[in-house]
Amino acid sequence: MGLKEQQAAIERELERFMDLLNSMLPRYSKLLKKANLNDDELKELGDIEHFLIGVTGRISEIKRRLEQDVFGHSLDAYYKTKLKAQLGDENAIKKMNKLKETFRDSLHSGGMVLWN
Repeated sequence: MGLKEQQAAIERELERFMDLLNSMLPRYSKLLKKANLNDDELKELGDIEHFLIGVTGRISEIKRRLEQDVFGHSLDAYYKTKLKAQLGDENAIKKMNKLKETFRDSLHSGGMVLWN
């Protein structure tokens, strides 16, 4: 599977996830607002809450992994390329300029946060 197909598959899965979540949340909200829940509704509310807490953890894990992998690999490539560029490698200099541009754009767009 090529890059375009992988991107499309991830987009489809994310859309499907959002659709499923959007179909579940109104029921959860309704149960939360209901004053007197019967036993079945109380169990359903607990099941939904338990599920949503688990989903939140998984989403956080995915987000953390993406941030670590993308940022870590980018920094590794940046510093290796920087060393080559300092030694005069023309390809590395071009790549270094592109990496600097990408990092600058990420910082300006809020996609990356620098912690000093």
